Amino acid sequence: MDDALITSPLGILATLTGVASFFFLLEKRTGWRVFNLFPPLLFIYAVPLVLSNTGVISNESPLYDWMGETVLPMFLVLMLLDVDVLAAVRIMGKGILVLLCGTAGIVLGAPVAYSLVKHGLDPDAWKGFGALAGSWIGGTGNMGAVAKGLDTPPSAFGLAVLTDAMVYLVWLPILLGSKSCARWFNRFARVDPKRIEMLERRSGGLAHDKGRPEMRHILYLLFLGLFVPCVARVLVVYLPEAKPVLTAGSWEILLITTFAILLSMTPAKKIPGSGELAVALVYLFVAQMGARAEIAGLARQALWFLLGGYIWILVHGLFCVAGARVLRVDIHSTAIASAANIGGIASAPIVAAYHNQKLVPVSILMALIGYAIGNYGAFAAAWLCYLVE
Repeated sequence: MDDALITSPLGILATLTGVASFFFLLEKRTGWRVFNLFPPLLFIYAVPLVLSNTGVISNESPLYDWMGETVLPMFLVLMLLDVDVLAAVRIMGKGILVLLCGTAGIVLGAPVAYSLVKHGLDPDAWKGFGALAGSWIGGTGNMGAVAKGLDTPPSAFGLAVLTDAMVYLVWLPILLGSKSCARWFNRFARVDPKRIEMLERRSGGLAHDKGRPEMRHILYLLFLGLFVPCVARVLVVYLPEAKPVLTAGSWEILLITTFAILLSMTPAKKIPGSGELAVALVYLFVAQMGARAEIAGLARQALWFLLGGYIWILVHGLFCVAGARVLRVDIHSTAIASAANIGGIASAPIVAAYHNQKLVPVSILMALIGYAIGNYGAFAAAWLCYLVE
């Protein structure tokens, strides 16, 4: 809106930062259970949406483009510095394969669900499915990255955020409740009784504190967060496009992802503060996506998109169960693998703690694997949805 109350980039950025800060402060100070059902992410998206649609802040500003070009690639680099692929494979063994089965369920379930609900959605809603796949394979950061790579409309991104939260409300209790059928499931999957003891033993020494970040560490992280995207943008002009999925923007996200994973295998992984700074930038990016969306576009398609999400999660669940059966993996590892996909690093430790407290460190490793493969899998899911459009 050109006649909005707040139009300057600085004022809009201050508002978005204030909104994100407020809901985390509210969660911390009050401990309200509502945040267990509706995480701060949902409010951080919804409040700027309301503010921009009621004329408080402008929904058109050069700030939004700047955040897409600078903030997003920066948090993608910093987020992936914590990935430890080799450790996860060494400790989880076949559990990682169940994680990948769940990922396959998300990639292949996307076109199945989309084909059943697309008649109630806008023609470019497949981009929203791609963004949601990013969240369900990796996390919120991947969702933002894929949305940027696909040039996802703000309304479609909003549908992805809404569906992510509403499906989580149903799926998380199922994953927690699966503990009660552990004996039956483990017989069904023909699990070796010694597997749980092996996982507990291997995960014992995983906890690792990188220490308190100092000023120089912040500078190191800012440099890496700016330098890696610069390199990617130099290289992307030499890569072929296959529109509308594999565009220059998509290639840039994939290159940044690959370079960041390679950096995670160097001493850069040990720089303190990378995860915290990355998450803060992720929430700022989600807030600006909310500020750009229109409420009308969300309301008209919400029920169909949500229905697609529930069909989709069912396919994912079937893939996880089938993978556990074939690979003889226990219910605890299977539930953690699904949570590492669907809920990411915020939910996997919750599920792990409920099933077996000693598996919490392993669950974090599995969620980080999701970060690493999230962008690749999400672009594949988006491409499959586009094919059934």
